[in-house]
Amino acid sequence: MDRTVIAYVIYLVVSIGLTVWVARTLSRNGRVFLSDVLHGDEKLADAVNHLLVVGFYLVNFGFVALYLSDDDTVTDTRGVFEALSAKLGVVLLVLGVMHLANVYVLNRIRRRGMMEREQNPPVPPQGWTAPAARA
Repeated sequence: MDRTVIAYVIYLVVSIGLTVWVARTLSRNGRVFLSDVLHGDEKLADAVNHLLVVGFYLVNFGFVALYLSDDDTVTDTRGVFEALSAKLGVVLLVLGVMHLANVYVLNRIRRRGMMEREQNPPVPPQGWTAPAARA
């Protein structure tokens, strides 16, 4: 088997493994955060969480597939490691950027919800008072 093909196989296995691990970690730990953002609606939090995970998989697997091809042929073992380190480094950076983008958007939604909750009076008004007479 050609060393370039070996590098491709290792790249795909590691990239897919990393993507699945990050997605599961984000899904498991992000569920609590989504529940808070969505005011305790567990069913909606699960649905949004699942949609985010599917989108995460699609974007990252698409990137991994597009980034698979390489113009250089790998001729030796050193070349395999160099090609893998460059490709996996970029994949890790993309995973990190995707994670930070998700957290940023969800935090913005959470802040908006907190601002809306703070605008409601803690106790509904009991009545009204007549305006003071002008002298």
